[in-house]
Order: sequence, then C-alpha cells, then structure tokens
Amino acid sequence: MARGSGKAKLVRSPKKQTTKKTSTLVSKKSKAAEKVAKLTKNAKTEKTAKAAKAAKATKTAKTTKPHDVPTPITKETRHRHSTLQSVRASRLRTINDYQQPKTEPLDLFVWGSGSMCELGLGPAAKTKEVKRPRLNPFLTKEQVGIVDFAVGGMHVLALDKNNQVWSWGTNDSKVLGRDTTQAGAEQLKDMDEDDDDDEDGDLNVEESTPKLVQGLPTDKRIVQLAATDNLSAVLYETGEVYAWGTFRCNEGILGFNKDVIMQEVPVKIPDFEHIVQLASGKDHLLGLDIKGIVYAWGNGQHNQLGRKILERTRMTSLEPRSFGLKNIKFIGSGEFHSFAIGTNGKVYAWGLNQFGQCGIPVAVEDGAVVTKPTEVKELTDKDIVYITAGEHHSLALSASGDVYTFGRFDMKEIGIAKDKLPLDDCITDEHGNVRSLPVPTKLTTLPKAKAVACGSHHSFAVTETGYVFAWGFADTYAVGLGNLDDDVPVPTRIDNTATRDHDIKIIGAGGQFSVSAGSKLTDQQNEDRLDQIEEFEESLSN
Repeated sequence: MARGSGKAKLVRSPKKQTTKKTSTLVSKKSKAAEKVAKLTKNAKTEKTAKAAKAAKATKTAKTTKPHDVPTPITKETRHRHSTLQSVRASRLRTINDYQQPKTEPLDLFVWGSGSMCELGLGPAAKTKEVKRPRLNPFLTKEQVGIVDFAVGGMHVLALDKNNQVWSWGTNDSKVLGRDTTQAGAEQLKDMDEDDDDDEDGDLNVEESTPKLVQGLPTDKRIVQLAATDNLSAVLYETGEVYAWGTFRCNEGILGFNKDVIMQEVPVKIPDFEHIVQLASGKDHLLGLDIKGIVYAWGNGQHNQLGRKILERTRMTSLEPRSFGLKNIKFIGSGEFHSFAIGTNGKVYAWGLNQFGQCGIPVAVEDGAVVTKPTEVKELTDKDIVYITAGEHHSLALSASGDVYTFGRFDMKEIGIAKDKLPLDDCITDEHGNVRSLPVPTKLTTLPKAKAVACGSHHSFAVTETGYVFAWGFADTYAVGLGNLDDDVPVPTRIDNTATRDHDIKIIGAGGQFSVSAGSKLTDQQNEDRLDQIEEFEESLSN
C-alpha cells in the first residue's frame, strides 16, 4: 500500500462516558436520611421534610437514566455479548456447510452508465456509456481469469483464479481497498480543449482501471465477495470476514465501527466466525453462520437489521449482531430490506416495505416497514432457493427454475406487462394507476432460470442455457438492450455480438450499470440452445 499505516483509517474522537459516582453518593445520603427520619419519627420539622424529599429524589435517580445520555459500550460489554452468543451457538447443531472456492475462469462483460468509473474500462471519456455488454479488456480470461464478482452501488470487486481481488469504481468511501490518489491519477482537461460539456472529460485513471486490492491475507482462499454502496467485504473458506469502507445513513457517514469512521484497508471483523454466506444491501450487511444463525450490521434506519436501533445506542449497529433468526440456510438483501430462507422452506422478510418489496401485503404505503422477520406466505411451498432485491422490488428463484417477482411497478422493475397484472393483488394510487404488486407472482414470460439479479430499478434472469433476459428502467442503458426510448416492461433477451455465443453463469447489477461473466460455447452448443430459445419466444407470441 502506498500510504503509511498511520493513514489507514480515520479514528473517531474519544467520547466521555458517564459514571456511577453520583448514584453511589446519593445512595449513601439516602441511607443517612432514612436513619434521621427514624430517630425523629414524631418531629415534623422542616429538616425532616427536606430529608424525606431528598430520599424520594434519590430513589428516582437510581432507577431512571436520562434519554440524552448514551449508554456506555465498553470492550467488556462487547466481549460478554460475543461470549454469550458463542455459548448459545455452540449448543446448536451445524446445518450449513462452508462454501468452496470457485475455480472456473470466465470472460467478464460490463455495460450501462460509467460516469463514476463503474465499468472499469479505463479513463477514456468514450467508456462512460456502454449500451450493450462489452468484454472488459483488462480482465481477460487468459491473462487474469475472473472466477467471481460482486457489484456495489458504484463499484465492483472481482476475484481471479489466483485468489486475488480486483476493484474499480468510485472510491469516495475507500471501497476499492487501495490508494487512488497517486500523482497523475486525475485526468484534467486541457485549457485549450472545447468546454462544451464537462461530462466529456476523461475519468480518474486509478478508479476506472481494475487494479488489485491491497492488504488481504494470501494464506487462505476467498469464497465470496460482497459490496454495498460504501463498503466492501470478502469471506474466506475459514469462515472469517474482512471488510473496508464505511456505512452511511440518512444524515451522512455512520462509520465503519464505533472507533473508525472510514476503513481504508481490509481488516478482519472481530468476534465474527464460522460464516458461510454474506448478503449486502445499500448500507447494511447480513451474515449467516454454520449453525443457521443470521447476523446483521450497518445502517438500520428502516429495520433492515431485524432489530430496533435506538439513536443513543446506534453505534452498536456497526458490529455484527444476531437478532433471533435461526435455522436459516440462505440470506438475501435489497437496498433497504432483507430476506432469509429457513430449513423449513419458508421465506422471511423484514425492512422497508412501502412498495410491498418484502412480499408482505400489509400496510403498503410510504414509509411502511416490516419491523421483524415475517413469513412471506405466498412463497411458502414454492421451494425457493435464492432471493435478491433492488431498491423497491424483489426476485425469488425456485429450485425448478421458476422466478417470482414483487414490488414497485412504475419503472417496470417487476417485469409484468400492465394488461397481465393480477389487479386484485395490486396497490393503486389516488388516480387508479398501479403503484405496486406486493404479492409474489410467477413470471410466465421467462424460460427456466438458473440465476437472477436486481439493480436499483432493473432486473435480470439467466436461463438454464446461459441467455440473459433483462427488464426495467432503461435510461442508463443498464438493461443492456441498446438505445431505448422507454423502459422495458417484460423480460427481453440480450442478443449482441459480445455475448451471443457465451453461456452466462454470473450476473450482477448496480445503481446504473451491470456486469456478467460466462464461458464461450462451441458452435454446435450455441446452435442447439438458439433453436430452443427461439421456440420458446415464438410460443409467447401465439
């Protein structure tokens, strides 16, 4: 790392904590006052009245804490909480296996709006808008060999075959895990150049070019990457988690933890072990351990952490905590809401629900939240194995390849044509326009799928044969279907030269861009699957 260790993190200023000295003194005075009152039982003097009043005040002081005084969170408190969690967890049986490292090198494709360096295509201004999937030339299958990736709001992490993590995108929150402020990183426009539009300028070289994250352990294999809008994380085969960046809330930066505002280099999350999966929201993370216990940390202003976060103790939300959800085999997340799939096959949701994105059609209105994990009954007995979400919509995938959709409608995120909506299940506005579909509904215009992904307001499904179907908000080209005048209301197959002969195996989406990875098929394999998909598409038009 170019910077010295002294600049690796921004540290919070120490805060004074309240003590119990005042309470102890008052308690002693109370006992003295009671003794005086007993000795002067029949004397109704002014002195006795004052003593009785003091004793009453003392009792109140001993049982009441001012609301504006934060509860002290000490190392001992955190240690006791962690130890208690470990003891309880040790009594449970192991139900989840550790993930295995991915090994197949893939071609990586990117598309959408890259004004914040999200596409990783280098600093040239012409890379800011890519309307269809484009092969990333810096991460070729032969030279680098990407085996997995994770997409945040405006950055990407990619894992290569040599267990190295690459990063690109905006680094305002230090999510790239490397120094991007080196000399020459900023590309400034020449004073003599035309100044028609500042957006025509080149991008930051360091942010727009994929480069290696610094400071990660090299003696163990990475099995998963995770990215929020402002934080990055990696999960190792040992069940350990390393992270860097920060969390944000409505008021601004919340912090990385209670001591560090912004973590610039990867650091191990303490007292967080035996983790088998991570799931990332806009500014929160979920973790699942081998015992089936779910943990959450980050911003919890919309109940996405599954527990109530009080203002005076909200710094405790910056460390992973369990919240009573057990016997879970999979976790998923949207930007402000969260999901879990139980060993019983039931799906649970909690968090922001103003468009029914939790799949729970109760009190669907502005600001509505599901305060604790609640069963999504319409997904019960559907054998759901994967679930993910955007800002206001969600997708669930069954073991048989069926895709269920629910949430906001007006940007076509859910992929159902207006005339095909189950109106009895829809929420309308005061003008009678459909606002959302809070009831999980099967997408019948898709072939069987093996993967799904959600951007903020767009969606993808990857068929069993590796074709990508896209729908939703199209203004930023994130759907990968070229230059469109309107949003895409139903799943539509991406068919372009770069990916036409590829079996896409991984798909991801951010705020205004998307990423996929796959392997090239033989001519015969490609011809066979093309016949199948064209037959399916023809059946929809009949």
